[in-house]
Amino acid sequence: MTSPFLPPRTELWSLLRFTSCSSLLQSCFVHLGKDRWQLPDVCLSLLFFFYLKALSPKGFIVLVKTKIAVSIISTLCFLCAASSPAVAKDPQDIRIAFVAPALSNPWFMGVKSGVDAACKELGIQCTTIDAQNNARKQQDDVRDVIDDNYDGIFASALDSRALAPLYARAQRQGMVTASIAQTVMNSDLFYTMDEHDYGYTIGAQAAHWAQENLGGKGKALVLTQDNMPEVKARGDGVVQALHDICPEVEVVERYTADDPYRAMILASLVLPRNPDLNMVVATTDSAGIGGYITMFANSMLGKDFGVFSGDATRDVLIIMKEPNSIYRGTVDLNPYKGGYESIKIMYDMIQNGTPIMPMVKRMSYNQVSQEMVTSGQFKPSY
Repeated sequence: MTSPFLPPRTELWSLLRFTSCSSLLQSCFVHLGKDRWQLPDVCLSLLFFFYLKALSPKGFIVLVKTKIAVSIISTLCFLCAASSPAVAKDPQDIRIAFVAPALSNPWFMGVKSGVDAACKELGIQCTTIDAQNNARKQQDDVRDVIDDNYDGIFASALDSRALAPLYARAQRQGMVTASIAQTVMNSDLFYTMDEHDYGYTIGAQAAHWAQENLGGKGKALVLTQDNMPEVKARGDGVVQALHDICPEVEVVERYTADDPYRAMILASLVLPRNPDLNMVVATTDSAGIGGYITMFANSMLGKDFGVFSGDATRDVLIIMKEPNSIYRGTVDLNPYKGGYESIKIMYDMIQNGTPIMPMVKRMSYNQVSQEMVTSGQFKPSY
């Protein structure tokens, strides 16, 4: 016997399925750190709407025009205002933390210089924390920033998945979150790039040099950052470019190295097995510098040798200008601009509220040849 207070079985099943879908949707938003939008209010309003329709196809219309409509409208109004601060803050009271993966990497020093410049210009407080290439330490650093009630967190992730729940917690506390290069999946601001395409740009520069100077042949050591899942595609891009443009170039080894010291050690291990090595191609200037030092120390000089990387840091630009330098090219990601613009955007979000949809900014990257540096054609941004 069917109860007069419950919808028929078929309609009840439809209602339960809708409930499951709404729960799944809510879980997705919570995982993304957007539960401050009060999504449960929207789900409950919609559930009540369908429940009334199941109970009384005729009578629910009247209520829809009153209570449900008011509920949904008020909820939507709340969504629009939920992330907007009531009163703008005094800039002197605003604190933003830049949690860098490793300040030993010159590129992040470039980002820091942009961060510092923007904070000084805005008159806000800035703290830079060095995670020292330790993912666990970076998580602790971000957690400390949240506990200290900063207004914003800006980071480049060593482990994006590990930082995501911390970013969600920060957002629940009303903090603005942003990430650059290796981004965190639920940031309010993504300052990002296509890692594979960036790696391909690095590899293409090396490959074209090999075409012109080695007849499209030779041997290359590729130094990557495969220890970081978000950056592995960059190394894939380097290798693909070498194979696409110079199929006869042999990649003798692909090793993980994201600092000069480790790159020096790995290059020193590779050379005895490959004394005819021609190139070191690295996904970051830090590793490229290590490869360059090893090759230079082994008197690998002249037109048959080359080192290539990405970041266009000041250290590499200086090396390119040295007499007999075999550092042939890098790629400019303009870290100063990335740091500067990110802080400016975060400041606006702190004062005026975060957007419902995250903001995405794309990095531009351009090949920088040794000739461009020595001639003065290329001017560093910081």
